[in-house]
Amino acid sequence: MANRLTTATSPYLLQHADDPVDWWEWSPAAFDEARRLDKPVMLSVGYSSCHWCHVLQRESFRDPATADELNAGFVSVKVDREERPDVDAVYMEAVQAATGQGGWPMTVFMTPDGEPFYFGTYFPPSPRQGMPSFRQVIAGVRQAWSGRREQVGEMASRITRDLADRSLAVGGGAGVPQERDLHAALLALTREFDAVRGGFGGAPKFPPSMVLEFLLRHHARTGSEGALQMVQATCEAMARGGIYDQLGGGFARYSVDASWVVPHFEKMLYDNALLCRVYAHLWRATGSEMARRVALETADFMVRELRTAEGGLASALDADSDRADGSHAEGAFYVWTPAELRSVLGADDAELAMRHYGVTAEGTFEEGASVLQLPDTAPADGDRIASVRRRLFEAREERPRPHRDDKVVAAWNGLAIAALAETGAYFGRPDLVAAAVDAADLLVRVHMRAEDGRLCRTSRDGAAGDNAGVLEDYADVAEGFLALTAVTGEGVWLEFAGLLLDTVLRHFRAPDGSLYDTADDAERLISRPQDPTDNAAPSGWTAAAAALLSYAAYTGSAPHREAAEAALGVVKALAEKAPRFIGWGLAAAEASLDGPREVAVVGPAGDPATATLHRTALLATAPGAVVAVGAPGAGEGVPLLEDRPLLDGAPAAYVCRGFVCALPTADPAVLAEQLG
Repeated sequence: MANRLTTATSPYLLQHADDPVDWWEWSPAAFDEARRLDKPVMLSVGYSSCHWCHVLQRESFRDPATADELNAGFVSVKVDREERPDVDAVYMEAVQAATGQGGWPMTVFMTPDGEPFYFGTYFPPSPRQGMPSFRQVIAGVRQAWSGRREQVGEMASRITRDLADRSLAVGGGAGVPQERDLHAALLALTREFDAVRGGFGGAPKFPPSMVLEFLLRHHARTGSEGALQMVQATCEAMARGGIYDQLGGGFARYSVDASWVVPHFEKMLYDNALLCRVYAHLWRATGSEMARRVALETADFMVRELRTAEGGLASALDADSDRADGSHAEGAFYVWTPAELRSVLGADDAELAMRHYGVTAEGTFEEGASVLQLPDTAPADGDRIASVRRRLFEAREERPRPHRDDKVVAAWNGLAIAALAETGAYFGRPDLVAAAVDAADLLVRVHMRAEDGRLCRTSRDGAAGDNAGVLEDYADVAEGFLALTAVTGEGVWLEFAGLLLDTVLRHFRAPDGSLYDTADDAERLISRPQDPTDNAAPSGWTAAAAALLSYAAYTGSAPHREAAEAALGVVKALAEKAPRFIGWGLAAAEASLDGPREVAVVGPAGDPATATLHRTALLATAPGAVVAVGAPGAGEGVPLLEDRPLLDGAPAAYVCRGFVCALPTADPAVLAEQLG
């Protein structure tokens, strides 16, 4: 039987459209129904590539008896966290405060006014490892609702007040981070660094993309070899590990172990966009061939497997897929047994592949299968290895593919636009720059309202979704547009970035300079989310600070610079205490301390001398440097180009930093020195 989710646009919600649970989407109507029936609300939050979300669905939401109990006692609401990060953030904070941990699937029981009173994540179909079964939880909540309503109401009110108080306590105003703060962050990261296996902390181990960006910028500004060594060791370990797809490029979500061997196989757009950029920037800093290869392979993965027909980039590939026998399993698309290698390659090349990719008879994953790695002992990557890799990739293409969540999320496309534009520019790949422009065009056409420039969060099949953009959407899309400004020289992208950032200042900013995750005219939830810390992607708060800083450098806008500096106050407060969770803010602080430097390249389009100066500027490692390129007199769209004439009739570059400008130069070597 179908339910209300049959009309949803989210691929995750559509996966639940045939559940026997009488699902509602998040809406006022759902809560009105709960009031009318005097029932509590059961909120279930997940996303399409979440393995345990699928498990919970198979075990409970598709079980007729469980569904009957839910339908009898609750109004059940299903939310895609990627469509509604605001709903997810508010209730995840409650889950983490109450249980000390969080994750997805998230299960929250609440009053018809949206006040939560009981929380959890995954619940098994029968009691297991100290966890009650899902049906036991349902029965307990129903009993409490009918027999102890007053206590339930008091608890829900208290939790809601606590959430509001936690939000009020965030604030800003600590001042812009200074050298001492960034040095303290570096020391704290050094203490948490895994010198043996790369990365930070233990299992599960997540790619520390934002921290790596900070460390690269800190090395560029201060010359810290320790900072660079942490980046190199981590990037090398990830690129050799099972977290990286050795056949098709691109990164899985995280490693379940501390050595990057066995990944959680879902592939997210945001991870790949951020890591593509990190590896490109590592190549820019060191010339590493490994970094160049991984950046290009990751960019090619995004375009090949995530690009939509409309030019945007899809959200994710699932961790699970079908096996040859029809069963469904995590990692089925990616893992190999020795027998499978022999069937594709023959005996001799299969032996070579086993050594090269670390495939063992026992297996490194499950049921004798191995995740492909690139051990230090791997044979040299010659023509024979290239042939092996090509044949394995082609054979894998014949396997049942993981499900693709094909909705386009504005924020994640903004991150991908920046990565594809820069990678394409660095490595002479105009096709990647064109893919970035196509994605940006889709965001402008579909996600930005023509009348006021406001963003919607998602689209699918070229149609805009109903959910309003949150702070990370405005900030990350602005970041992507600013990267396109630098790479293409087209001032229209700077204008679009300005529209988005003006909306940030009008609708997301608090009087003390801190930033909210939702606009002042967004749907009112039980609290207004405001989280400055990075999670899997940069926080909206620090991403906005970084974009505001860059925009101010392009335009000379004092209000945008002041807003960036006010927002960076939270970085000063967290730099030493939690540097792993404020990496994007630390990277922005590096740019602030360095200027950031402003580079204007003036010369005729198509002139080789103009192109050489432009490329020299793009390859500079000065933290957060902004680059504008255009013909003489082209400053109308890009203020940084205003009043910049040719130098004795030749293309020239102008470098400024903090209201002080160096002499213009036509010599790329001098320009590189000015930006060193």
